[in-house]
Amino acid sequence: MVLKNTLIKIFSIFLVIVFCFQFLFVFADDIELEEENFDIAEEIQKYENFETVETSSSDNDNISLNARSAIVLDRTSKKILYGKNEYRKVKMASTTKIMTAIVILENCDLSQTTQVSKKAAGTGGSRLGLKVGDKITINDLLYGLLLCSGNDAAVCLAETCSGSVKDFSNLMNLKAKELGLKNSHFETPHGLDSDEHYTTAYELALLTNYALENPIFKKIVGTKLYTITINGYPKTLSNTNELLGNLNGVYGVKTGFTNGANRCLVTACKRNNMDIICVVLGCDTKKFRTNDSIKLIEYAFNNFEYVNIKNIIDEKFSEWKKENLDNIHIIKSIDTNLSIKYSNLDTPIIPIKKEDASSIEINFKLNSYLEAPIYKDTKLGTIFVMSNGLPVIECDILTDCEIKRKNIFYYFYDLFRQIKLIPLDLQK
Repeated sequence: MVLKNTLIKIFSIFLVIVFCFQFLFVFADDIELEEENFDIAEEIQKYENFETVETSSSDNDNISLNARSAIVLDRTSKKILYGKNEYRKVKMASTTKIMTAIVILENCDLSQTTQVSKKAAGTGGSRLGLKVGDKITINDLLYGLLLCSGNDAAVCLAETCSGSVKDFSNLMNLKAKELGLKNSHFETPHGLDSDEHYTTAYELALLTNYALENPIFKKIVGTKLYTITINGYPKTLSNTNELLGNLNGVYGVKTGFTNGANRCLVTACKRNNMDIICVVLGCDTKKFRTNDSIKLIEYAFNNFEYVNIKNIIDEKFSEWKKENLDNIHIIKSIDTNLSIKYSNLDTPIIPIKKEDASSIEINFKLNSYLEAPIYKDTKLGTIFVMSNGLPVIECDILTDCEIKRKNIFYYFYDLFRQIKLIPLDLQK
């Protein structure tokens, strides 16, 4: 009997341990499930001069990554410097909280004090450590959301803003639609695994770029340590972003982990005048996400430089007009003097591979025969900018004036003028 009771107790303890482990496994977010002791300075040094022979998006396999999907986006031009499965829909864990923070920042008073509900306090995974009835400001909840990735803070913010997680998720999806994120959908403010909660590396980079335009968001994600107040008592938070304060130029943004999403990291990094966003999603371990991020960031800064493409287009366009404008014929027009321009560039400066900067070519395509009437800002052709034989950017060739069509009176006028029925002084 004693042995039986002992076995029952051991089995009961085993069941409790298994249950607790499963709870942690399912709801974990930014919680270290395994010991990953590595020297981040050593990892940074390993890739500080990282380069590849990559020449196009089809050659991306030349960079060996553990991440299932990844992207490096230039913030100035929105040009993709590197991509791996960047348009594939995937789970994104706590990088979700980038959207959560934006919705809060745009809809709430940060000085407001709120009270923690039972639902918020009971949220699993990584936590700020909130208890039922705790009082805390929205500002401090945002730090708890973005620094230590508190899922309890996420739910508390959602309930304070919208009354429920579901209603807050609707706000998140409305914001995604407003930003043109067609392959992103949100069901929670924290990012715990859900089949209908997903994004892409590309859209997550676009969302992050938008978020960083908000100075409060930028300040929070760039903070290494911060002391908040809960019920009047101080609590110091540490940022989970392992690259912040360690890798040159990093100024944010957000980590993430769930069983479904694996290790995720969104990083913003600026050196000199180049500003990029790096996203790695679906890494097997924290070390892999760290290494992949460092590798991609160093690749971008070691291989690309900014080129003022507008200056190059201006020079070549001026030369092309001098040589070709007289060869364009406009039929049925009153005036044959054609004035053209090109459409505004989204950005006059774009990143180009250093090795390709000297191979930039400007090609013009425009119809030689046009028919009036032609209205101002009518598209007549296209300017193609190429680098190393690959397209870089293109813009439209437009009319800079209106060219009217001859009507029947002008034809009679021409006829009478040619047969000299109109006095010379009226022809002038």
